[in-house]
Amino acid sequence: MSNASSNMALEVIILPVSDVDRAKEFYAGLGWRIDADFPGDGYRIVQMTPPGSPCSIHFGSGITTAVPGSVQGLLLVVEDIEAARAELIAKGAAVSEPFHYAGVRGPRLAGLDPARGTYRSWASFSDPDGNGWLLQEITSRLPGRGSPLDVATLTALLREAEDGHGGYAATAPKHHWSDWYAAFIVARAAGKTAEDATKDAGRHMEQVLGR
Repeated sequence: MSNASSNMALEVIILPVSDVDRAKEFYAGLGWRIDADFPGDGYRIVQMTPPGSPCSIHFGSGITTAVPGSVQGLLLVVEDIEAARAELIAKGAAVSEPFHYAGVRGPRLAGLDPARGTYRSWASFSDPDGNGWLLQEITSRLPGRGSPLDVATLTALLREAEDGHGGYAATAPKHHWSDWYAAFIVARAAGKTAEDATKDAGRHMEQVLGR
């Protein structure tokens, strides 16, 4: 039996709304793509996708028993929170002033993070039913998180791969280091630990070398 984990990409989040057309108009006004609007016998499903997002939202009628407005804390990642906030406000969203936190679990404080650290500046807004969204500014990611890779993330992953490959190369037959690096980085970028990524790279090299 294989110990490898299957990829599981989050595809859709369901939002409970009271007025489907109003919700559709609101999100379309923000510039979200309308992917589908399927009417049926006793149900309707609308799918929309934020710009640049691999994950979409569904709302409609007959698709959830949740109370309209009860979904909170939905996260939208942006590279420049001030620009994103200004854009959303111009398109009709009532976005809060920026805020940050004192430490990981500290109190909420007004304004952008003083150091403008990645992951640390926030803003919020809600749709007409009260479903709550958060904007989070991320300018560089922790190693192995997020897609697509940015330069800082890829640099960190290459350094991890370099360290891990040294242990493998000490006992391995002649091979192209790029094969090992590629398998390791793909696994880390998918969210696996360095230990599991090392195992994945080892299994990949067994296939490459025909062992």
